Amino acid sequence: MKPYPAQAAHAAKILVVGDIMLDRYWFGEVDRISPEAPVPVVRVARREDRLGGAANVARNIVALGAQAGLLGIVGADEAGAKVRRLVSESGIRDCLVEDASGMDTTLKMRVLGRQQQLLRVDFERGPGPQALAALAAELETLLSAYDLLVLSDYAKGALGEVESLIQMAQRHKIPILVDPKGHQYRRYRGATLVTPNRSEMQDAVGRWEDEADLTRRAQALREELDLEALLITRSEQGMTLYTAAGRQHADAQAQEVFDVSGAGDTVLAALAVTRATGMDWDEAMLWANRAGGIVVGKLGTSIVTAEELS
Repeated sequence: MKPYPAQAAHAAKILVVGDIMLDRYWFGEVDRISPEAPVPVVRVARREDRLGGAANVARNIVALGAQAGLLGIVGADEAGAKVRRLVSESGIRDCLVEDASGMDTTLKMRVLGRQQQLLRVDFERGPGPQALAALAAELETLLSAYDLLVLSDYAKGALGEVESLIQMAQRHKIPILVDPKGHQYRRYRGATLVTPNRSEMQDAVGRWEDEADLTRRAQALREELDLEALLITRSEQGMTLYTAAGRQHADAQAQEVFDVSGAGDTVLAALAVTRATGMDWDEAMLWANRAGGIVVGKLGTSIVTAEELS
């Protein structure tokens, strides 16, 4: 395994486009049950907001030593303002579009007692057509300044017209890495890499009988979508890469799995940074696998730094 390209990463410029989220955590103690209903009473002691979705990918890219720009859509609300503040504090270039037509910035609020999640409450309302048009126009102006494009799809609406965004990046001859959502994978045709997890892959190609069957289905999908590579993240089974050269697999490296939320963001960020520095797919997968193994040992939406990876 080649050394992590920490020096080369500093010069890499990666643009992340996709669904922006704010992950809000309320940490507290539980020592009694409510007299009003059979539910625990959480006495909140600490509150923390973290970047989620595409913003977490950008945050991981910066932590891994590269430069990141973030293009997405936020609402004219408290959560959107907090996202902008965290983006600035994280050293990410703010390219965000604000939708003042009634969109709610996606907010996932989690209540934890004794480090265990007790409740999650989601707030979200998707962007309007004017905001989508503004995002596409902004992307056209930004692409020439970046080495690689990452599309982070959480099905919240920002990538509703992803086909045109991919075509735009193709015209600029920029590699495109996609974290997909749903089963309509033809939307991602022409990307360089798509990174479904195990469940998403089943949605796309159906259930496979064995590894040979999975390889046949994965390679057929890769060729149908005109991809350079297809990477399946498989949780405790590690991850498997399919290219024209064949199949490569890496076993999971996690010593202890504490929280898998945001792990796919970290894997995608590590792939983006290593590819932007010129690593081949096999080596990039090994570093992404190592990054994923580290981040699942942390609580909540987290990052992996270049120092931890090295």
